[in-house]
Amino acid sequence: MRTGLQTGFLAAGLLLVLAASVATQDTAVLVFRKVFKNSSPEFVELRIRADGSASFDIRRLDDEPLPRPFTISPELTHKLFELAAQLNYFEGLELDVKRRIAHLGTKTFRYEADGRAHETSFNYTLNATANQLLKLFEGLGRQLEHMQSLERSLRYDRLGINDALLRLEADLNRNLLPEPTRLVPLLETIAADDRIIEIARQRARALIARLQLPG
Repeated sequence: MRTGLQTGFLAAGLLLVLAASVATQDTAVLVFRKVFKNSSPEFVELRIRADGSASFDIRRLDDEPLPRPFTISPELTHKLFELAAQLNYFEGLELDVKRRIAHLGTKTFRYEADGRAHETSFNYTLNATANQLLKLFEGLGRQLEHMQSLERSLRYDRLGINDALLRLEADLNRNLLPEPTRLVPLLETIAADDRIIEIARQRARALIARLQLPG
């Protein structure tokens, strides 16, 4: 029969195990990397932590790394990690098809947790779950590219803002961006800046209205 002291030790040990498990889950990192020389961009890396914090690095291969923080919703964070779990966190996973296909860029999924890491790289895959995860990651990458393009145009090329907005609108029409409402604050800055040509400000207002529609 267990004494009260033994029971207390067991309970304390269980709490420590549970706390360590939660800590591991909160610090787990899901990484997506795409390298495609002579494309634009040539390098994309997204790092998503299970606690919701994230960073991205989108650039040419010969540029210095310059990761920046960004945010995504808890719902999207959960979906990304859920898909990674369905793929067994990439442990021993072979995704690449075994036949000749044009080079479409080397994509890498990586999972880091508890001092260990598993990753898999591929050019093209027929795995449906991997393609769901790829679509979300590539959509996030495009969304962040639009953010960078608009920020750059605001700073250095206000006449180019309308073209940047047209590219954003085209991707919205194709439903490529997973959380485009994240761009609304930037669009509001454009719409309110009287140094920007009116056609661009009108387009920014129209995009804001579209993104704020229910559903």
